[in-house]
Amino acid sequence: MSALVDIAGLTVGFRTAEGPVTAVADVSFTVAPGETVCVVGESGSGKSVTSLSLMRLVEFGGGTILDGRLRFDAASGPLDVAQADDATMRGLRGNEIGMIFQEPMTSLNPVFTIGRQMADGLRLHRRLGRTAARARAVELLREVRIPEPERRLDQYPHELSGGMRQRVVIAMAMACRPRLLIADEPTTALDVTIQAEILALIDRLKRETGMAVLFITHDMAVVAQMADRVVVMRRGRVVETGPVDRIFAAPEDAYTRALLAAVPRLGEMADRPAPEPMHIPGAPARAARRADAAAAAPILEVRNLTTRFPVRTGPLRRVTANVHAVEDVSFTLAAGRTLSLVGESGCGKSTTGRSLLRLVEPTSGEIVLDGHEITALGARDLRRMRRDMQMIFQDPFASLNPHMRLAAQVAEPMRNFGTARGGELTDRVADLFDRVKLPRSFLTRYPHELSGGQRQRVAIARALSVGPKVIVADEAVSALDVSVQAQVLNLMMDLQADLGLSFLFISHDMAVVERVSHDVAVMYLGRIVEIGPRAAIFANPQHPYTRMLLASVPVADPTRRRRFEQADAAPIPSPVHPAGHLPPRSEYRDVAPDHRVLVAGGG
Repeated sequence: MSALVDIAGLTVGFRTAEGPVTAVADVSFTVAPGETVCVVGESGSGKSVTSLSLMRLVEFGGGTILDGRLRFDAASGPLDVAQADDATMRGLRGNEIGMIFQEPMTSLNPVFTIGRQMADGLRLHRRLGRTAARARAVELLREVRIPEPERRLDQYPHELSGGMRQRVVIAMAMACRPRLLIADEPTTALDVTIQAEILALIDRLKRETGMAVLFITHDMAVVAQMADRVVVMRRGRVVETGPVDRIFAAPEDAYTRALLAAVPRLGEMADRPAPEPMHIPGAPARAARRADAAAAAPILEVRNLTTRFPVRTGPLRRVTANVHAVEDVSFTLAAGRTLSLVGESGCGKSTTGRSLLRLVEPTSGEIVLDGHEITALGARDLRRMRRDMQMIFQDPFASLNPHMRLAAQVAEPMRNFGTARGGELTDRVADLFDRVKLPRSFLTRYPHELSGGQRQRVAIARALSVGPKVIVADEAVSALDVSVQAQVLNLMMDLQADLGLSFLFISHDMAVVERVSHDVAVMYLGRIVEIGPRAAIFANPQHPYTRMLLASVPVADPTRRRRFEQADAAPIPSPVHPAGHLPPRSEYRDVAPDHRVLVAGGG
């Protein structure tokens, strides 16, 4: 079978303030029709640059294809993408080659509705009328399991959660049933249940249409479940390639072995009483954390937290309904401990985190940080409080200023709070870059010059800069490849041990949650449905949704691959209720000490 894609000797360069940089050097591999090729490697290894070159989008980011051939077997005949003119590329993009981008907020236009953006490609490439394009858009949103798809079409990207935006991008990429789907970290922002359904959808389309998939990811469990062949990249070069079974069973390159060793696996912590650092090949052995933090005093207490967003309709923009994003949430976070908040995208995890810092104003409830009630604070006192509670945001590109150098962005909180100045400030910024494993040469760079994972490390350094007591980490490691993820998780545990930091760790990665957590709270439709010690939640899950979450976790072993079947599930319940609706209070049943499960509430 002839290859659908044949990349030979690809070399891509960028011009930076320090001079020309070669991001990809002499990369070669093929993708056959109906085949899934997974490209893996650390952030900055050249994975995304390779995929962007195949779409000729790398040029819009300042890159130049210096050498190589990018042969694509288009419907009209084979062509070299590297030499194709603009008109030819417009006909390919979104039609014969679809792409799911890594950061959905930056790949969606903030000034157009979701419906407008989805319809544009369908009207251009499929010649559909306005009504037919809208109907097809609704169908696509249903396929990616977005609730209330008709209403979502009239919303703007900022009105959707990160996971929902990612699903919109996936729907857009697959709208025209492309011959090649390039998926750049397509499930990074998705919880495991939605991830399983998206992978099932991609797998079904591949089987039905013969579509090829170039799958770029750092999730080795997804690689094990999806890949036919694996390409391992490091520092812009291919270091190993081969069938997925051989790569996992007998990796030849030391870097591939290190990647596989850094993968957190569900069940590894079954008999461990406290979070433990991950072993990184080549690094010195690390001591296990002590499990004696249970008696620590609470640093953060949340009581009956409720956050709702008004839905305005009609020419007078009257409030006719409310989105019940967070409903009657209560928990306690002790000093020096990590509470993980898990659940599907749109369940209210991120809104809970933002409500704690009053970046989103809660509707009701109490938030007590180190003995101080936050919800009643004025602007000046609230600003002081934020030194004690910092946040690492889900989307690093959106949370960094594109016009400021990275050193200035990490230094800014210290300047604002007056914690350092002059030479001390410069030294502390450099030390923070060292802590998050970024080279000091990056201090003078801008956010667009870094990969997604590198930008996330800058965001982590900035959150650490003022020495907070509590850090709300909203998907803080979801954008990181497994080797860097292991380093950052170990860093967070080291900081916790050294400084007594407390973390509210918001994540959809159950294996990571098991590794870092003391306690776990599972959220569904704005409520905590189960909460308790990590060992109890993982060993004895009581709520049906908790059990479904754990059952959906992919396994990093290609010999235990299961066929994903996209469930014909019932429509996802809506968190939108008419104005004036008063839902019942949450009632819990005690399963064991500190382990509670929801028995009433919701709706």
